[in-house]
Amino acid sequence: MRTLPEHFQPTKGRPVPPKPASATGPLRARASSGRPAATLSEVFADSAADAAPTGFALAQLEPARGPLLWVSDRVTRKEAGIPYLSGFPAGFEVIRVDVARPVDVLWAAEQGLGCPSLGGVMAEIWGDPPVLDFTATKRLALRAETHGVACWLMRRAATPALGAARERWRVGALPSGRHPWDARAPGQPHWRVELFRSRYRAPGTWVARYDRAAHRLELEHPMALRGTEAAGAGAGG
Repeated sequence: MRTLPEHFQPTKGRPVPPKPASATGPLRARASSGRPAATLSEVFADSAADAAPTGFALAQLEPARGPLLWVSDRVTRKEAGIPYLSGFPAGFEVIRVDVARPVDVLWAAEQGLGCPSLGGVMAEIWGDPPVLDFTATKRLALRAETHGVACWLMRRAATPALGAARERWRVGALPSGRHPWDARAPGQPHWRVELFRSRYRAPGTWVARYDRAAHRLELEHPMALRGTEAAGAGAGG
């Protein structure tokens, strides 16, 4: 990969722990045989500042595969903030790239996807810039599949126009689960996830629950939304 300018900011998290036997999440395990091991997925946030889409994407990346290239444009950093490594799953190493324009995000992401030693590429683009068209997303998808590097395109304040992402998700936060030792503390993260376009499986809506200790994402039937939302309403009362 080309040597990049000084705004590359390599940052290391905690040491990689032994990989648990159940670390492979249901989304990976349930994918049909025709799904590439790595491809382009697009995630839309229910609200612009919601961190749920970021957590959802990170839960499907394996830290042991290699460092994560994280590229974001100026407006995204201003409105949604920057990655906070203390909140990451154990073992993630992040190379951050701060650029100004969406076109720079696309260029850096495409260069990163040509590097098979990366564990994944996270590209954050704010809104609906004209440069993010079908051709641009097709280039990312083909590059990801050719080199076996997963690419997650994070979209905030955006609409799902025509694009070549193999899977397109809409993700929002739900009240967290109960903490096992402290009823006043947040427990396991819960997200409402909707797969509204996919080449490999039927669309649907689920409650996603993230097990931090095992770095595993579990999907439950939409009926679980009722119990989760009711619990949140009761806690608020």
